[in-house]
Amino acid sequence: MPELLAGKPVALSPRVTRVLAPNPGFMTGPGTNSYLIGRREIAVLDPGPADSAHVDALIAAAEKLGGSIRWIVLTHTHQDHAPAALELKARTGAAILGQAPLAGDPAQALIHIDKILAHDDVLKTAEFSLRALHTPGHVGNHLCYLLEDEALLFSGDHLINGSTVVIIPPSGSMADYLRSLELLSRETIAAIAPGHGDLIDNAQALIQFTIHHRLAREAKVQGKLSSSAQSLETLTPHVYDDVNPALHPVARYSLHAHLIKLRDEGKVRETAAGWSL
Repeated sequence: MPELLAGKPVALSPRVTRVLAPNPGFMTGPGTNSYLIGRREIAVLDPGPADSAHVDALIAAAEKLGGSIRWIVLTHTHQDHAPAALELKARTGAAILGQAPLAGDPAQALIHIDKILAHDDVLKTAEFSLRALHTPGHVGNHLCYLLEDEALLFSGDHLINGSTVVIIPPSGSMADYLRSLELLSRETIAAIAPGHGDLIDNAQALIQFTIHHRLAREAKVQGKLSSSAQSLETLTPHVYDDVNPALHPVARYSLHAHLIKLRDEGKVRETAAGWSL
């Protein structure tokens, strides 16, 4: 696999160049992947956090390709994926495409979207065809993008390399997440270019594994519930006893998302005292 070094452009294919943002961390892994698509008229997918040095690197990568940045395409508007769009637009005049930030979610970057994209909208140029796939779950305004010329899926935070993604209610929904995975399972996808981590070659295998993993976790949630109400804090170490306890505060969000799905399906009960069958 090509190395992941912040600021260094890496050609992944004749149409795709990756530039890693300098924001490694607990939730971002090695950092956020920004992708340049095309060589003459270029779309930058997920320009990353507000970091001028990273914007410099994106512009320099476009110049090295001999092209100009025409579009900024967002998978979603979280702080580690989207804020650099503002500086990149100011410096290049590129239009911002994606879905609008969700009101009331503090993790959202406040960005005006020039063109709202819906499911199956296509950005088509002489060099590539990029189709938007509405994939709510991680967050309600999440889009994946399929580079149809290469069957390459840009998955944002829907699927990442080396870990499962966190689903944080209310903007995140486990029911939506599973429906979005089923949608992707019906697409022709050869490889996945994730928002974090290396390329993933076994695309459909990962999608099926993720569906199985989430449903197995859901079954475990039901197995740990009883007629007596339990809090999220009480349930987490039992449902995630196979996970490092240091990760339990984050796992609690996904547990909540599983419980909301089960509640809405009439399988569990939520009261002031907690959750029960």
